Amino acid sequence: MRCPFCAHEASQVKDSRPTDDGAAIRRRRQCEACGARFTTFERIQLRELTVLKSEDKREPFDRDKLIRSVSVACRKRPIDATQIEKLVSGIQRQLETLGDSDIPSQRIGELVMEGLKGLDSVAYIRFASVYRDFREARDFESFASSVSEVAKQ
Repeated sequence: MRCPFCAHEASQVKDSRPTDDGAAIRRRRQCEACGARFTTFERIQLRELTVLKSEDKREPFDRDKLIRSVSVACRKRPIDATQIEKLVSGIQRQLETLGDSDIPSQRIGELVMEGLKGLDSVAYIRFASVYRDFREARDFESFASSVSEVAKQ
């Protein structure tokens, strides 16, 4: 593992432990050249995923991009990074077990909305407003009122 501080290629693993959701292993490493310590994560990857975007564009699935977009929706909400990590891990596992390596971006968006709906209604509405491309305030109002109707049931 290359050191992020001095780019030396050798490091020692000082500590390994599973993450909270058990989907990854957290490793504390120390560079053999400069002595700096850093953390790496090791995850299981069942298959390489490709995201099918609109207009026939394709790009590799980027877990960090998904974490960033969910984090933006959850900003200033009582949701910690561990909850976001678990949500994204669950979505990634679902995508990897679908059986197809080519995943439409709409499917990813729907899975995120399902996850956020159960996590926090405000984050759900925030994500939906970008994902569904609300153009006017009334779009936002009608969606928010449908969410509050569901929450009352």
